[in-house]
Amino acid sequence: MSGPRVRFPPCRSVLFVPGDRPDRCDKAMAAGADAVCVDLEDAVAPAAKAGARDSVAAFLARCDTASHGRRPPVIVRVNEPGSNEGRMDAAALGGCPQPDAFMIPKVAAADGIRRAQQLLGEDIPLLPIIETARALENAAGIGMASPAVAALMFGGFDLSAELGAEPEWEPLLYARSRVVHAAALGGLDVIDMPSRDFRDVSRLRTEAERARRLGFTGKVAIHPAQVPFIHDVFTPSPEEVEQARRIIEADRGAGGGAVSLDGRMVDRPVVEAARRVLERRRAGT
Repeated sequence: MSGPRVRFPPCRSVLFVPGDRPDRCDKAMAAGADAVCVDLEDAVAPAAKAGARDSVAAFLARCDTASHGRRPPVIVRVNEPGSNEGRMDAAALGGCPQPDAFMIPKVAAADGIRRAQQLLGEDIPLLPIIETARALENAAGIGMASPAVAALMFGGFDLSAELGAEPEWEPLLYARSRVVHAAALGGLDVIDMPSRDFRDVSRLRTEAERARRLGFTGKVAIHPAQVPFIHDVFTPSPEEVEQARRIIEADRGAGGGAVSLDGRMVDRPVVEAARRVLERRRAGT
C-alpha cells in the first residue's frame, strides 16, 4: 500500500436499509446513525435487484442535493465485484452521484480490493467485509491492500455459516479478534456484525460492550431503534473522557516519560489508549 488513506469519518453505527425499499431510505437518514448503508446485496431478492438499482440511483441523486454537512455519509453495499450482479451495480451507479463509500462483500484477498477499485473507481473509500474463511485468513492483506480501504467490516453471519459455527459470541471470538488485529495493523476502524433481534436490547448492549472491549470501533444496526444503544456503548462516558485528559496532561507534564497518576503507572501504551478515547469522543460529537 502506498499513499495517504482516502478519508472516511469514524462510525459508531452503520444503519442498513434494503435498496429496494426507497420508503425506508429517507427514514434511515433521519434516524441519527453515523452512516447509512443502502444494500444491493443480501437484503434484495434476485428478481428485485434491477429495480433496487434504479431506486438507489434516485436516492443518491436526492442525497446529492442535500448539504453533506447535515446528513450522514451514505454507503452502498454492492454485490461481489467479480459477479455479474456486481458489474451491473457498477454500470447502473456509474452515471449518478457517487455515494460516500462502497461496502464490498465476499472479498477473499487483496486482489479483490483491486478488482473493486477497477470497477467502482480508484478514489472512493471502500469498506470490505470479512465474511469468509479465506477472507479471515487474508484479513491483514485486505486491510492493507489499498489506501482506499477505510475500515473493515466483520460479517459474522456468512462466516459462521461457512465455518459450521453458531453465530454467537464464543464461537466467533477468534474470528472477531483476528479482524480487530488486521484492522490495527492497517490503522483502520473496525465495525462489528449486527445483533439479529432488534427487539432484544439487552443482547444488543452486551454484544456491543464486548465488541468495544475487544477493539471494535462501531457496530452495524439493522433497525433505527438500535442506533441510540450502539452510540451509548461506543461513545466514551464523561468519566472516561476526563480520565483520558488527565492522563494526557500527566504525560505532557512528565515530558513523555513514565509518571504515576492515582497510584498507577502512566507510560506510552496508557497514553495512546487515552488518545484513542479522546478521538472516539470527538467522533461522537
